[in-house]
Amino acid sequence: MRYDDIIILNCQENMNKGKTYTYFSSLPEMFYDQLYYPPYHYVMKTDDDTYIRLENFVQSLRPLPREDLYYGYVIPCPSMDPFVHYMSGMGYLVSWDIVEWIKQSDIPKTHLEGPEDKVFGEWLRDGHRARHRYNAKWSMYNYPEPPTRCTHELWPDTIAVHLLKNQEKWIHTLNYFNVTRGLKLSKLYHIP
Repeated sequence: MRYDDIIILNCQENMNKGKTYTYFSSLPEMFYDQLYYPPYHYVMKTDDDTYIRLENFVQSLRPLPREDLYYGYVIPCPSMDPFVHYMSGMGYLVSWDIVEWIKQSDIPKTHLEGPEDKVFGEWLRDGHRARHRYNAKWSMYNYPEPPTRCTHELWPDTIAVHLLKNQEKWIHTLNYFNVTRGLKLSKLYHIP
């Protein structure tokens, strides 16, 4: 909070009862600026068990439109068509105009409950939004173990790895991408 890098939402902690709506619909008022519009080109929602490689992520966004965009990992796992279903809750991004639409539209306000990623995709479908969709599969994926149709081995072109549910998975992932190499010793953390 000291650096204005934490947002505290005015809602009870929940996964499938409207927190995602509260997050997106709060942003236009929080970041309103008369001088700079839009205040951001994109907004992302991600799970806390997802590691994002920012440089690869930013590079993947450079050629994409900054309006009416919905970006992520298409669900179900075998699907490659971003217009059929929705993006996984591991992490999805939308352009600022969609964030403003979420705040203004009655569609999200009246459909808050259910699996948050699926509900979000339904808002966009019902509101005829997200004309531009980008499927980041296989650069976004679930951690390799246990193997499923949503996983594959870690690889250099990764944008996001999901389901890092324990310390060992985080350590393995961060070591693979050399994230911890060269860190100075500290009392604040332990790196084996």
